[in-house]
This record gives sequence, C-alpha cells and structure tokens, in this order.
Amino acid sequence: MIEIDGSMGEGGGAVLRTALALGAVSGRPVHIFNIRARREKAGLQLQHLRGVEALAKICGAEVRGAALNSTELTFIPGQIQGGRYHVDIGTAGSTTLIMQIIMPAAAFANGPLEIEIKGGTDNPLAPPIDYLRNVTVPVLRRMGYRCEVSCIRRGHYPRGGGTIRAKIEPVEGLRAIKLVDQGRVLRVAGIAHAVRLPSQIATRIAHAASLELIRSVRAPVDIRCESYQSNQDPHLGPGAGITLWAETSTEAIIGTSSLGEPGKPSEKVGREAALDLIAQLRTGMACDRHLSDQLVPYLALAEGTSEITCTSLTSHTLTNIELVHKILGVKFGVSGEGGQPGKVTVAGIGFKKTDKS
Repeated sequence: MIEIDGSMGEGGGAVLRTALALGAVSGRPVHIFNIRARREKAGLQLQHLRGVEALAKICGAEVRGAALNSTELTFIPGQIQGGRYHVDIGTAGSTTLIMQIIMPAAAFANGPLEIEIKGGTDNPLAPPIDYLRNVTVPVLRRMGYRCEVSCIRRGHYPRGGGTIRAKIEPVEGLRAIKLVDQGRVLRVAGIAHAVRLPSQIATRIAHAASLELIRSVRAPVDIRCESYQSNQDPHLGPGAGITLWAETSTEAIIGTSSLGEPGKPSEKVGREAALDLIAQLRTGMACDRHLSDQLVPYLALAEGTSEITCTSLTSHTLTNIELVHKILGVKFGVSGEGGQPGKVTVAGIGFKKTDKS
C-alpha cells in the first residue's frame, strides 16, 4: 500500500490526481490522507470526486472514502479497461483536470478508450481545453502517447455545460524526451473565444495580444477568433478568454492563457496572455511552467533519460517530483531554485503495459 500525505508540497488536488493515476498504472493500492489539506475547502470537492469515480471505473478499482469533503481515501486498482466512458461533473468543474487523472492509466489500457466529459472547459487555476489540445497533447505525442481531444461545447463558471471528447489509443510504453533548447520561435498561434457575448470581444482580445507579440517576437502571429451569433449560441453562460502557444525550431511548444471576467477589459485579457508568453520565451527554456509539472509522471514512466528545461520551477512541479519519486522510486535531478527557470532530468523506469511495479 502506497501511503501519501495529501498535504505534502502545495497540498492541492494535483497530489490526489498524480497519486491515484500512478497507482492505477502500476497496479499498486494507494492510501491518501489529508486530502487538499492546504485548501480553503479541504477534502474532495465534486470535481475531485468525479475524477476519482472515473478512474475507478476505468481500472475496476475498489474505493473506500470516495465522498464529498472526504479527507481520506483508499484506492485499490484492478485491470485498466478500454471502452466508452461518460463523466458529468455536475458543476463548472474542470474537464481538463478529469483528463489529468485518467490520461496516464488510459495509455496502458487493454484497448482504445473513449471518454466524454461535461463541465467547465475554461476555468481559473486549470488548463483550458485549448491548452490541452495544442500544448500538452502534441508534446506527449513526441513520447509516443496517442490521444485526440475535441471541444464540443465550451463551459464557463458558474454555469458549466461544456463538453469535451477524447480518444486514447493504448501503447506498450513511452519514450524519453529531451526538451532543453528552446530554439527559434517559428510562429505564435492562439485561439481567442467569446460565447454568449458580442463577437467583437474575441476580436479585441486577439488584437491586443497580437500587438504585444508583434512588438517582441520575430515570428508570424496567427490568432483565430471563435464566437457565435447570439441567436445561434449553444452555450449555457457567457465567457471569454485566450490561449496562446509558441512553436519553435526544436519542436518545443510553450503556452499560456488568460480568462475574461466581469469588469475586466478585453484588451487586458489579450495583453495579459501575450506578456506572459513573451516573459516565458525570454527565459530561453523549452517547457512552460504548466507543462513542466504535467510531464513529470510521464517522464518517470518513460524508457530512457529525459531532460526538460522549465520557464519556472513551480511548487506544483516540485511537489509532483517529490510525489512521483515516492511512488515509483525514480530519482530526479533538479537544477534551479523554486519559482525560477530550471532543469529537470530523470532516468525513467521504462514501464510497459504488462508491468505491475
């Protein structure tokens, strides 16, 4: 039984997601306590509970303590099964965070896995769907991961109502990756969106971002606008935002995003994302702060030595490194200080679908 203190490091939902995901992959039971102890509302909230339930279905797990506000959980996984699954969070909770908990296990299922998730697609403090589709998944493909994700309908706080679909093909194993040199920026792409709002909001967001990027990045800038006529808009509630990503000559993809909110000018949304991307590009590192922590479990499972440089060694990244070391026993090399650019190196365990570590 793997014993995990959920208050370790940054002490949020990422500890739960990573611990259960790697428990499901390795076939090892996990007991996690002090779940989300560092959050204002400790314990399992509905979004986390739905993630646990989804992973339990996929791997036929026996689960004890899966209830709202529970701070302790025991998860005993079985075989990872392909098939079709449906998750309805029931709130505007993040669909991409549900993907985070199931994606490692789905790669080692006994057949293709298709999943539809309803909830929020563009949330504060979670990767937006456009980031998952255009940054996370393309980089994971370089490691041999096979996944396609589509956004059927967007969902914003507080109404939710978004829908995403994913199809994941199983693999025998993952390969190491080296993302060290940023290289030359070939282009900056992006998607600005506005739903249940005037279409010019998306245009204003994109225009403000483009102006900042053109001044600072010597590469083409291509930001697509997504909006709807009010009488044809299928979304439940209003929302706006932008996701940007830079593609480089070394096949690095560096991304960021910004969300609209009541009273926040559209131009500020666009500039916020653009300035953050520019700042990250100036570090010369090859992985943005969000991708770095997302990659850690996959680097540990891969065959061979992986190296990545990070625009910022966030608390999420450092906590994930500590947690993955505890579960899989792999030793990471980390160069740099927390909150600063740095480098992560690890010799992966070369996990194969038939392994039960």
